Amino acid sequence: MSPQPDLPDPAHHDVDSMLSRKFGREVANYFSGSTLNRVSFLRTDYSFISAALTHKSTSFLLLNDLAPLAKDPSQLAYAKHDDIKSLIGDNPFAKSEDELIKEYNSSVTLPLVLFLGIDERKQEGFEHGIYKGKPFFAVDVTPRGTVEKEASAVIEAMKAKGLQFVEGRMHMNLNAPEAAIYAHARALTDWNARNPFCAGCGQPTMSVNAGTKRVCPPTDYAALPNAQGGATSVPSTPNTRAACVTRKGITNLSFPRTDPTVIMAVVSHDGKRVLLGRQKRWPPHWYSTLAGFCEPAESVEEAVRREVWEESGVLLGRVVIHSTQPWPYPANLMIGAVGQALPDGEKIHLEYDPELEDAKWVDMDEIREALRVGTSGLGEAPGEGYKEGGLRLPPQTAIANQLLQAVSGGFLNGSTNL
Repeated sequence: MSPQPDLPDPAHHDVDSMLSRKFGREVANYFSGSTLNRVSFLRTDYSFISAALTHKSTSFLLLNDLAPLAKDPSQLAYAKHDDIKSLIGDNPFAKSEDELIKEYNSSVTLPLVLFLGIDERKQEGFEHGIYKGKPFFAVDVTPRGTVEKEASAVIEAMKAKGLQFVEGRMHMNLNAPEAAIYAHARALTDWNARNPFCAGCGQPTMSVNAGTKRVCPPTDYAALPNAQGGATSVPSTPNTRAACVTRKGITNLSFPRTDPTVIMAVVSHDGKRVLLGRQKRWPPHWYSTLAGFCEPAESVEEAVRREVWEESGVLLGRVVIHSTQPWPYPANLMIGAVGQALPDGEKIHLEYDPELEDAKWVDMDEIREALRVGTSGLGEAPGEGYKEGGLRLPPQTAIANQLLQAVSGGFLNGSTNL
């Protein structure tokens, strides 16, 4: 079993307040707790973005097909501006956003450069007005389009330095602060890659606002095909693109999506058992809490009750929110909740939604023992002391683990933190 990384520290956990006294300290889950101030309102200020991008202290996280550059699976590696200048140019933010939109040419690949924020704890000499700190960016170096050669060269140069692009479906071994930075970069890179065309008209879109929005430009310098099917030369004036609904009304921008997902520890009416479920693809004896997507016009509490009933047949009464977790696979926000079954609603029925292979009620003592020795990632061995046939649960980097820690550790009687 791989060592599990520490979780991020809760925000201001050492500050006394009415809320902390009543509800306990805030729970910070893996992929949250970023050390960066996103200063999101400055993403349109290209004088700020330009200064941050070209500063000598700035760090760039590189992603190749969403695999992050790293020293090893637990520690990211960062490039400098000189390392990627051949790919992104001296300064892709030197011109205003309006100028870049007017110069748009869909036949030319513009490398994705994302502004992630500044680490204000590190006074590295970068200063712009009242803002000081170490800037962080992410760059998509996936070889594609007209910059395939340049991107491939950057990748090989990084590998020559002994660094690696860590592949895998999930990256759950990174130290907590860098896991949050990676999650931010991955989610935005993936969203940009999934939205190369406009949902309103189907024409190519362009990344703006330092990688956090996309626009459907009204004009395009791309060469149009001639009567023989070949491309004409690049026009001296841009072609007017087809009309698009996104250029009318309030805005012509497309924003990154976040999919709210509920995940819940369901306790029996007497508070002595927890409902767990398992899918067919999971290892033997491996169970977890139930989860599902929120639907339109549905509250979080309603989504918890609906998903639990659909997957297990169990009926819930009171639902409370415990904590949340960003989950960049690809764009989920896991909303952790605790729900309690109704007195006559504890019977399990799996015939409604066939998503689960099994669901069962588990005593609190068995939950506590599994949390002690039986936690692991899906592809990893359980912890030391685990006995074959015993219950297995997700690792502490998963919010499911934190929910089970809460309900088995005194949450239900108010003797532990939320």
